[in-house]
Amino acid sequence: MINPYNYWGVIARYKKYLPITNRTPIITLNEGNTPLLYSEYLSNLLGKGFRVYLKYEGLNPTGSFKDRGMTVAISKALEEKAKAVICASTGNTSASASAYSAKAGIKCVVLIPEGAIALGKLSQALIHGAIVLAVRGNFDIALNLVREISAKFPITLVNSLNPYRIEGQKTASFEICDALGDAPDFQIMPVGNAGNITAYWKGYKEYKAFGKIKKLPRMLGFQAEGAAPIVKGHIIRNPQTIATAIRIGNPASWKQAELARDESGGLIDTVSDKQILDAYRLLAVKEGLFVEPASAASVAGLIKLKKIGYFGGKVQGLKGITTIVCILTGHGLKDPDRTIKTVKPPKIVQADLKAILKEINL
Repeated sequence: MINPYNYWGVIARYKKYLPITNRTPIITLNEGNTPLLYSEYLSNLLGKGFRVYLKYEGLNPTGSFKDRGMTVAISKALEEKAKAVICASTGNTSASASAYSAKAGIKCVVLIPEGAIALGKLSQALIHGAIVLAVRGNFDIALNLVREISAKFPITLVNSLNPYRIEGQKTASFEICDALGDAPDFQIMPVGNAGNITAYWKGYKEYKAFGKIKKLPRMLGFQAEGAAPIVKGHIIRNPQTIATAIRIGNPASWKQAELARDESGGLIDTVSDKQILDAYRLLAVKEGLFVEPASAASVAGLIKLKKIGYFGGKVQGLKGITTIVCILTGHGLKDPDRTIKTVKPPKIVQADLKAILKEINL
């Protein structure tokens, strides 16, 4: 029997939990329903009694988790008769906003930080026909500009400050619970603008209130060392990290992220660029998963916590099997330049059978 959920977007699947009415025109690319993959390697790394899963959001239509929120944001914008939307972006939001705007037939304006957006993401926004402007400044400057523009002119903001974005993104937590039969014990994720950790926590709390799950997870978030305003407790004026998706110095959902951390009894910590790249390669080689660098911050964080004994001694009250879900937020093709810089180029050989057999040790 064919599972109809495989052909539904997140609004159709979870409409009862979303601010959708019969007047809402649904703009969907059949986002969601991304795989929750068991990681034997990471489970063995943590040891007996642990089961680690990877939520691979890179298989959404535009290659990132942003599509979950954008389907709701664009649908509601149309319901409210919007003719144009605007966003600031380090890449993934621009790709998603431009695709869903194209589907809806409305104008999309994107402000990006000059020279700080991965090629794969920029190409998406451009091919979908968005008006893309590179601002001489970082993401936080671009976000301030789009906030000002949307406040003064008839154009809808679709960054995660838009509450409909959070509503859509929370559906990923529903999918995790539906797959596991309950919430995990821990959820680990990258933290940039902090809308995603806010959305997941909102989703878990709502699912528990509806009686769909019995427990709530501890929320564990990781920022890059050079872009860690929440961890350091102050705005980072010039954030630096190879993980462009989380290169943000003043997160829009800062307070909500702290609330998710504190209410869940979790933490927000940092990982270095080296730790991110090590996890990036590990996922590719051990799990067959190609993710963008920011995605690997979750697995880098898992490995860091394992090394300091967090799961063994610092966290009490766990019984039986401990489940951990790491969120992989975007596909590796988002940032092909980073991949090329990370791996060795192909070796050039003669078009000769003996030469090829020698190189592959046959």
